[in-house]
Amino acid sequence: MKFSNSFLFGAATAAYQIEGAIDKDGKGPSNWDEFVKIPGKTFENTTGELAVDHYHRYKEDIRLMAEMGLESYRFSIAWPRIIPNGTGEVNQKGIDFYNSIIDECLSYGIVPFVTLYHWDLPLELEKQGGWTNKATIDAFVHYAKVCFEAFGDRVKHFITFNETVVFCGHGYLAGAHPPGIKDEPKLYFQATHNVFSAHAKAVLAYKELKQYGDIGLSHVFSPAFSVDDNVENKWAERHANQFGINWYYDPILKGNYPDYVLKILEDRGWMPEILEEERLALTQAAPLNDFIGLNYYQPVRVERILGQAEHVEHSRENATGAPGNPSFDGEYRSVSMKDKRYTKWGWEISPEGFVDGLRLLKDYYGDVTMYITENGLGDEDPIIEGEVCDIPRINFINDHLVAVKKAIDEGVNIQGYYAWSAIDLLSWLNGYKKQYGFIYVDHQHNLDRKKKASFHWYKSIIESRGETLNYPT
Repeated sequence: MKFSNSFLFGAATAAYQIEGAIDKDGKGPSNWDEFVKIPGKTFENTTGELAVDHYHRYKEDIRLMAEMGLESYRFSIAWPRIIPNGTGEVNQKGIDFYNSIIDECLSYGIVPFVTLYHWDLPLELEKQGGWTNKATIDAFVHYAKVCFEAFGDRVKHFITFNETVVFCGHGYLAGAHPPGIKDEPKLYFQATHNVFSAHAKAVLAYKELKQYGDIGLSHVFSPAFSVDDNVENKWAERHANQFGINWYYDPILKGNYPDYVLKILEDRGWMPEILEEERLALTQAAPLNDFIGLNYYQPVRVERILGQAEHVEHSRENATGAPGNPSFDGEYRSVSMKDKRYTKWGWEISPEGFVDGLRLLKDYYGDVTMYITENGLGDEDPIIEGEVCDIPRINFINDHLVAVKKAIDEGVNIQGYYAWSAIDLLSWLNGYKKQYGFIYVDHQHNLDRKKKASFHWYKSIIESRGETLNYPT
């Protein structure tokens, strides 16, 4: 029942959610630094100005990760800390900070797994159109090259982008992320295509450097399943997966877009501008991707909308991932089901949906190397007699690691698992109300760190290579 010795047990974070120090040591402003100033965009108007002060306390945090036994740490680099305005001079103090993070990890034998873009775009680029502006493609490739050259001698695992569907969908459809635009499908598809083009060109640039590491990107993985066997709802399942999986995975792994989606975009006037040199880059880069990262929290249960779709006024509250909203194109809705389990935030708990989805991916794309780059439970962790007793998190991660092992045993090529998150952090939409970490941060007492019950549990799982997981009998 053990995981192989090459399998990486890790945990993940993102720069904006932990670092703080948003204007220190030459860092430029990001789109999020500006967006959070808009009333109502975050829970209780929380900002990343301080977050959990990882910028000043990274040594303490990485020491705790090492004590927990983490074999790998996935973290993101803040683009505005490296190139403050997105395209100009490189900020050496930003380079120095991430060099310190990397070296601290390596001093403990922790493999650094670096994400180049986890949603914090330099504000100057956002003002010029953000990801709808093709100039941002070239700016990203330049930034990526700076990072490859500064860190690639020690970092051998790079993720270009994290969750394109989220920062583009919330940015141009739901208005819940920068730039806060609602109901603009054409902009949404243009932004996603530009991101894929930036990824492809960054992959080509990385391979030219011959640094002999691995590069890929991480996608949300929320496979859609029909609520029943009704033919209309089965149609909704296929439609949802074409837009939610194939639109995102095909250009990366196959080098082209799914014909099903392209036809609908053409019919509805949503087709993005796709330049011939961008098509070529996608085609050339596809076989060079070394892995795909999957961020799995829940599946989506779908039913077809027959007749006129109801209109939903977008807000922070209904953009937090719980089912109940119609799709952006009005063709189907996500639903809760009485026979399923849900978190306090209404997210379905479904390790079995994880396995079913992984089988689906293998059918679609064959033997692709995968990492589970995010998976975890957002909760309000109870403190009992001074101890953080996050037993639901232990149960959640246990069951999903069991699902990962099952998929591996069935032939799915999964090389590592990164729990979200290593430490409690700032939720983009829910502030500090929702915790995810193995390490508790006390916002009432100097941001003191404390090991949760899950910290000790995950340590034992890593030490046993998963043998001590609670497997079903």
